[in-house]
Amino acid sequence: MLEWARVYNETTDQLILERARVCGTFLTRLRGLTFRRHLADSEGLILLGGSETRVGSAIHMFFVFFPIAVVWLDREGRVIDRCLAKPFRPFYAPRRPARDIIEGHPEILDSVHDGDRLCLRSD
Repeated sequence: MLEWARVYNETTDQLILERARVCGTFLTRLRGLTFRRHLADSEGLILLGGSETRVGSAIHMFFVFFPIAVVWLDREGRVIDRCLAKPFRPFYAPRRPARDIIEGHPEILDSVHDGDRLCLRSD
């Protein structure tokens, strides 16, 4: 499994995140960005899920000290929902079932829209 990847928007042929950590285990997904003090503009997380579900793709913002962009993807990498998550909020979930989650700097919300297809590359 990849440890780091770049996230591209295939729909617009645009680099979304230059350096994203791939989190594929329960513990790495649970930890997410907790206790981090900042996030660089081109840095983020990719939280890989096992199946499409609303509850399983929900996130918390406990002990996350800054707002982040959250982008939920279906199993084909299509954006199904996105939001700006604020610090210390207990629960964010997508409107529809999702499998994977991209977390990054709030500015990525300007580059990603519902229906866009995102992909990971190790280049």
